[in-house]
Amino acid sequence: MTTSDPASEATGTTSPKGASKTAPKKARKPKAKRAAGKSVKAGKSVRKTAPKAKSTLQGDLASNAVRKPAGKKKVAGSKRPAQTTSKGAAARKPARKKAVRKPAGRIPAASAKAALPVSPLAPARFPEVADVPGVRMATARAQIKYKTREDMLVVAMPAGTTVAGALTRSRTASAPVEWCRANLSSGEGRVLVSTSGNSNAFTGKAGVETVKLTAAAAAKLAAVRQKDVFIASTGVIGEPMPNEKILETLPKAFDALGQGTFEEAARAIMTTDTFPKASSRVVEIDGSRVVITGIAKGSGMIAPDLATMLSYVFTNASISQSALAALMDLNLRDSFNAITVDSDTSTSDTVLLFATGRDADGNKAPYGQITRPGDPRLRAFRAALAEVMQDLAKQVVRDGEGASKFITVKVTGGESHNSARRIAMAIANSPLVKTAIAGEDANWGRVVMAVGKAGEPAERDKLAISFGGVTVAKAGQAVDGYDETPVAQHLKGQDILIEVDVGVGNGEATVYTCDLTHGYISINADYRS
Repeated sequence: MTTSDPASEATGTTSPKGASKTAPKKARKPKAKRAAGKSVKAGKSVRKTAPKAKSTLQGDLASNAVRKPAGKKKVAGSKRPAQTTSKGAAARKPARKKAVRKPAGRIPAASAKAALPVSPLAPARFPEVADVPGVRMATARAQIKYKTREDMLVVAMPAGTTVAGALTRSRTASAPVEWCRANLSSGEGRVLVSTSGNSNAFTGKAGVETVKLTAAAAAKLAAVRQKDVFIASTGVIGEPMPNEKILETLPKAFDALGQGTFEEAARAIMTTDTFPKASSRVVEIDGSRVVITGIAKGSGMIAPDLATMLSYVFTNASISQSALAALMDLNLRDSFNAITVDSDTSTSDTVLLFATGRDADGNKAPYGQITRPGDPRLRAFRAALAEVMQDLAKQVVRDGEGASKFITVKVTGGESHNSARRIAMAIANSPLVKTAIAGEDANWGRVVMAVGKAGEPAERDKLAISFGGVTVAKAGQAVDGYDETPVAQHLKGQDILIEVDVGVGNGEATVYTCDLTHGYISINADYRS
């Protein structure tokens, strides 16, 4: 669901109060004190420096910018180092032992945290994307959680824009997800409001009220029906949304419509993501130029169904709502429903596909609305949409929390596609397989274990396994003369291929995942700070 930005540290120095700057009166000369095994003479005070506060891995994702080190500050609760002096310096008279200072709590996230390092699997740069006729967007800073970057995206589209969507199957779905689910049947999408930092999930009636207030305000600003407003939120679960911040920021975002870019939009919806994700294709329908451009966010809590993330895809094709929904369903299986980072399905998964039906001049498409997903005129469009959705899904995996390797798991010989897919997911979600890949250990026995636990038909004595195209096991046992050298070399790379044939039928499936490193623990152990 990369280059790295160095983590910044908050530092602080303190001086002991009341340190004497003159030698004690001779009438009462203090006894010499020994420090670090050396004789110390009286006469000079020593400045003591508090140790640097440890920086943490996760921080506000200020557009992947490096945070400037905080100024000098006393760090509450930090231990003072033992006093040391150079030879010949004097120690002041020992004072009465001071009471131990109680820790003042955790250092505020804004000063102690730095941006996450960019995933080593990230693309070298943000991709070139084409603007979509009829789509206007803007980003704004509502400061829901992140104080130093934009966290609100608003997109406005013209009348007649059709919409299709796929939403999480979680039984604890968020209030925004339920709002979108109810509105998809209307078939028209005029406004999208997406916020990051708080998922507005498991927030009870207050969460529902937030969605209603947001939709009402957005509908009024855009002069559209509330049911044509789609809302999505991502972030911490179980915390109430700051309604006043959202309602204060919405008018600013609407005033800026048309000024936003896809890169700014992709950054505004990020949480623990380390890079913005986008993909774009250009095709023709009946000689008219058609653009498909999408963005996505996702890094952790990634598993189908649906994969944990937000993704918004826009096109200027003129396609009916029913045909658009069918096209999305056709492509979900091999894109957002074929990825996993940690096997955890989110409460907020949302994929929305909008079709404005406008040409480059803002007029309605000259070819008329297409109503059948199998229409021959959509052949190039279908292929391009599949490429965009798969590209976005794979980028989510490449940004998996703590990921250092992108893993493709391909299973053949299954009883059916669904059976092969369940086996592939069992392999992709196995912590033992993922940690072995992280450690570049060709432990193919863990793949055998994962196949067995899937609970799907598999012929043990026909099982074949390969890594990077090198067969390591065949006919239910290790191959004769197995040489691990080429496999070990393959595992040193960033793109890993695991292929398994279970010897039952013709079903096959491919899924995508990443390895499991200490970075995943570091990010998630400190997520709410």
